[in-house]
Amino acid sequence: MLKGKVSIVTGSTSGIGLGIAKELARLGADLVLNGLGDADEIEKIRIGIEREHSVRVVYDGADMSKGEAVRGLVAATVERFGRLDILVNNAGIQFTAPVEEFPAAKWHAILDINLSAAFHGIAAAVPQMKKQHWGRIVNIASTHGLVASTHKAAYVAAKHGLVGLTKVVGLETAGSGVTCNAVCPGWVRTPLVEKQISNIATQRGINQKEAARDLLAEKQPSLDFVSPSQLGGTVTFLCSPAADQITGTTISVDGGWTAQ
Repeated sequence: MLKGKVSIVTGSTSGIGLGIAKELARLGADLVLNGLGDADEIEKIRIGIEREHSVRVVYDGADMSKGEAVRGLVAATVERFGRLDILVNNAGIQFTAPVEEFPAAKWHAILDINLSAAFHGIAAAVPQMKKQHWGRIVNIASTHGLVASTHKAAYVAAKHGLVGLTKVVGLETAGSGVTCNAVCPGWVRTPLVEKQISNIATQRGINQKEAARDLLAEKQPSLDFVSPSQLGGTVTFLCSPAADQITGTTISVDGGWTAQ
């Protein structure tokens, strides 16, 4: 379905981003991986995807906290492959604290990576996509782009901002062959969430399994985690002809969280 298309997935060396990258590659898209991690491990991932799916896969370590580096990632991709068809803005970080104790440095870091990086990537990608008369921009927001939780001022603000940015870009590109949508996952069992589960287990003196169930029970009625491959399926649906008229909107993949 995506043979000949070129995709960038930011924050794709683990977790949600890697799940999305693998699904795009499975459908034939060439891939630019980006993210943090051990160089040997990243190279192993890159070669593994390339061999399994017979697509071109490269790694670009652009720093998502720097706008010029994000724009450079897009420019380097176009220079290397001659085009850019799919941009998935997934890179993100988290920090929790009450608003009055929230460190200003953490606020700026979260907004830079979770929101500003998407802005810079989109601004650089849209001209190329318009020139091709086809492009898909998918912003990985969060349930926290639609509702709030305590102690997550920066994350919730950034993800709400990402949903707003999605709407604006959807309107600005309407009718051009380019679409822009946001996917809003609920709890996904990523390293970030594992850390929260461990904290709950320690605080309440319970095991990991009980802590995971407590975490889900508080917010996610399905009592099951969303998987990275399910999110990959949502992203590839948005890249399919069935989604040609879906733009400027959000798709929740949250086990019923926001239905409450």
